[in-house]
Amino acid sequence: MGREEGEWECVASIAVPGSFDLEKAVCSHGLFMMAPNRWDPSTRALMRPLRLSDSSLSVMSRISSSSSSSSSCLNLQVLNATLPPPRRRISPQDRGWLQSQVERMLRLSDAEERNLKEFHRIHPEAKARGFARVFRSPTLFEDMVKCILLCNCQWPRTLTMAKALCQFQLDLKSATSKTNEDFLLVVPSTPAATREPTTTTTTTSRRRKRSSPPKLNHTTTTTTTTDTDHQPPMPSTSDHETIGIGDFPTPEELANIDPNVLGRRCNLGYRAPRIVKLAQSITRGEFQLQQLQQQEEEEEALLHGPSSTLVYDRLAKQLMKIDGFGPFTCANVLVCMGFYQVIPIDTETIRHIKTVHAPSCTTKTVQNDVHKVYAKYAPFQFLAYWSELWEFYEKWFGKTSDMPSSSYHLITASNMKASKHKKTNNHI
Repeated sequence: MGREEGEWECVASIAVPGSFDLEKAVCSHGLFMMAPNRWDPSTRALMRPLRLSDSSLSVMSRISSSSSSSSSCLNLQVLNATLPPPRRRISPQDRGWLQSQVERMLRLSDAEERNLKEFHRIHPEAKARGFARVFRSPTLFEDMVKCILLCNCQWPRTLTMAKALCQFQLDLKSATSKTNEDFLLVVPSTPAATREPTTTTTTTSRRRKRSSPPKLNHTTTTTTTTDTDHQPPMPSTSDHETIGIGDFPTPEELANIDPNVLGRRCNLGYRAPRIVKLAQSITRGEFQLQQLQQQEEEEEALLHGPSSTLVYDRLAKQLMKIDGFGPFTCANVLVCMGFYQVIPIDTETIRHIKTVHAPSCTTKTVQNDVHKVYAKYAPFQFLAYWSELWEFYEKWFGKTSDMPSSSYHLITASNMKASKHKKTNNHI
């Protein structure tokens, strides 16, 4: 293929199982709606920046299904115009790193494939609906930060915070050769962390104690709750052009940022110091995210083995040591890591259980109600719950794979109430 700057160049062909459906694998969780991801409904392709082997560099990438009917594979392309100078070429090391990020996002591992087959065996209804993989980020660090963004706020604000972080990363890149007082350093330069951010365990400050579940919706809907920061409202997410947005920032890019600056620029509220502290503990080697990533790869294969509960409890205990990581955030991160036996419970969980299974469900009974409904699907309770919830969303709002990104912020529980039992896909 030619190498003109405006062209996409295919750099890898990724084999996938014959039953793999890119549209369903991507449009399966609200994380796919969060910047810098961009699903193109017209081409059925996913676009976003991905990191090169030098993690300070990104390239705009596109993942699409092969047009060949004789092979089951994905095409991974890069936009030549976004290749960082003076490279202008993808090295074998870059290609391997790009492919590994795609495989993580789409859960293309032998362990995930085995777990999926086992889940479909015990939940044939989910298989019949075509529910399979649950989308996640190309790195565990991005998943961890986005799980922080999901907590205690409404879905539109979660979207705008994620987009603001990507814009901030773009601004950081453009400011590297300038003196800009808005990007104040708060600690000396930290050594570059090893590949795949290394997660933090040492910082444990006071957590906000609540008697009720977090007021946020796992990834797509949010109840009519008020964010505890009383921050000014941010504008609704519009149909952004991914090519003009930055990548999701790395720990190295966030570790030296003044939390007040980050909070002000991205409207993060109390989340800003927690995100910076997480990034700092990673870059300092205090939290070994690379080791956690390796555990993710090695131990998700044990999901339905006798040591499953022990593995989950050990990882949850490790994550709970991070400042700001309560049960809900930890459960979401562990889902991203491939552990499905615990359902993250928030107000949206209660709404769903009340609507579909137990009308009398409350904050006091939700744990028991969830157990009664989904225990039979162990160790895939989350997959059973999420397949139900995602189908419920799409019945109300239409297929998420057909939506423009400008409509993502409309997927809220308050809009369900406003529609008075009518599907609202007329706005899509």
